[in-house]
Amino acid sequence: MRDIFQEIYSTVKHNKLRTSLTGFAVAWGIFMLIFLLGAGNGLINATMSNSGRYLKNSMMVGTGQTSKAYNGLKEGRRISLNDKDINLTNTNFQQNIDEVGAAVQQSGIIISRGNLYTSSSLSGVYPNKAKIDKTEMLYGRFINQIDLQEKRKILVISEDQAKELEQKDIRNLIGKNVKVGDFSFCIVGIYKSDRSEMNNDAYTSFSALKTIYNKGDKADNIEYTFHGLSSEKENTAFEARYRARINSNHDAAPDDESALWMWNRFTQSLQMETGMSVIRKALWVIGLFTLLSGIVGVSNIMLITVKERTREFGIRKAIGAKPASILRLIIIESIIITTFFGYVGMVLGIAANQYMDATIGHMKVDSGLFQATMFLNPTVGLDVCIEATLTLIIAGTFAGFIPARKASRIRPIEALKAE
Repeated sequence: MRDIFQEIYSTVKHNKLRTSLTGFAVAWGIFMLIFLLGAGNGLINATMSNSGRYLKNSMMVGTGQTSKAYNGLKEGRRISLNDKDINLTNTNFQQNIDEVGAAVQQSGIIISRGNLYTSSSLSGVYPNKAKIDKTEMLYGRFINQIDLQEKRKILVISEDQAKELEQKDIRNLIGKNVKVGDFSFCIVGIYKSDRSEMNNDAYTSFSALKTIYNKGDKADNIEYTFHGLSSEKENTAFEARYRARINSNHDAAPDDESALWMWNRFTQSLQMETGMSVIRKALWVIGLFTLLSGIVGVSNIMLITVKERTREFGIRKAIGAKPASILRLIIIESIIITTFFGYVGMVLGIAANQYMDATIGHMKVDSGLFQATMFLNPTVGLDVCIEATLTLIIAGTFAGFIPARKASRIRPIEALKAE
């Protein structure tokens, strides 16, 4: 075996260009596959991260404007949700709806503690808000049912807001009273700030805010979780039934989709997963074709290699070399070259993905209204890297086997006549 390796080393040393071309074809195929899959995964992970901020089986319903005339009323009327809509949601759709909540907002409020203050919007919400928004509490608690029933003036603020009100340890704020406009509120919880900046409100109970700011029976939106709607078709049918029922409360056409808007996170997730699946398949197709180009390159170069060495093989057979030894020599040479350069391509591909992760990974784009992650963890699993490399090694072996088998069968006299 040592003699074979020495012979292969000698052959490679005397045919540097040919070996380099073979190696480049192998390394490039592996590198591009890993790089493309890594870049694609970075975009997919970022998209899924942005869409995964909310509970999947939840829905938000908001106010809209009628687009159709109905019951003698003209189009263009503004629809406002109210307590009647909340109660209807809670009682008429129990076969699908679990927890019902609502929100009402007061913007432009100042939260102050001594000479420290922060500006924010104050949202009056139900306890299910934390579950739907996947709010991560750092200290204290969120709004509970007793707060809602007793209209307690309690406050849940974000981590960033807490740092504006307490310069040392923000945990000291729990249980402390602060001024919210002209009213005194007790801070009961601090939640982790949403770095997308889409939702960093201060929260109090829905009932307390409506009473303090005289909101009457109005609600800005209704939120609820649901079950038993496992397909897009079922969700669409449910939305149509729900819209017709709420629209009837406001003398709007049952099929008027503009009268109120509905954000169904489940159907959004289904559509997102379908789109991501298409992207993944496209990346794999592109990557495999790139890998195939490497395999074709190896095959072509191995064919040229055998043809150039036909006289050499003829001499070997003339002095007693067996066909199996020639076959073994070519195949081992093919395996060694493919394995070495395949490993080089794999390492370079992983390095490129790590570089992307260190530079543009977790990159955020600021739209002016919020920040969104555009590239997250652009990496490929080690199993994929190894499988791709083994695929190319096996393909390289077969690429060397076909011409090697032909060379091992050629008669010495014919081989010596070859140019």
